[in-house]
Amino acid sequence: MQKTAFIWDLDGTLLDSYEAILSGIEETFAQFAIPYDKEKVREFILKYSVQDLLVQVAEERKLDAEVLNQVRTQSLAEKNTQVVLMPGAREVLAWADQVGIRNFVYTHKRDNAFTILRDLGLESYFTEILTSQNGFARKPSPEAATYLIDKYQLNLDNTYYIGDRTLDVEFAQNSRIQSINFLESTYEGNHRIQALADISRIFEAER
Repeated sequence: MQKTAFIWDLDGTLLDSYEAILSGIEETFAQFAIPYDKEKVREFILKYSVQDLLVQVAEERKLDAEVLNQVRTQSLAEKNTQVVLMPGAREVLAWADQVGIRNFVYTHKRDNAFTILRDLGLESYFTEILTSQNGFARKPSPEAATYLIDKYQLNLDNTYYIGDRTLDVEFAQNSRIQSINFLESTYEGNHRIQALADISRIFEAER
């Protein structure tokens, strides 16, 4: 167990934040008079990412994607109180800490992630937290995982990226590490869960 490491995604994995994210996008679209369809936006960001959405909308409407993202980031930061933990998040982190699993974060969120994790009392569980502002290539590029693997001498076979989207599985696969995900996948290194509580059961069963 000592050699096992978890690298966590945040939105939709540890944090129940999609309603806040969607609300932030809605406010941003309204500011630029962009039509907003909540379900289409939800479907798009779950399949791809918020960044991909903003880039596409900016291209279609001859806007600056970075300006759109700045407005959205500010709107989202004002909604931190709407972000809550996914069921079982605190318990699985406490369990991992207790059995000696090292926890890291790699998220596309900006540094607001630190504020949210601090406010929720989770920041101390993580050895290192990487956000988009660290400058690594975005998922599914393995760049961020490679950094953590090299810095902390992590074992590829015992390192898991935990997420909720196909993009997260692809990130794990490209990084040559294991995947724990809420989705089915053809990647043989993926372990599907239906709830965060399943994670401890997987590892306890293997002991």
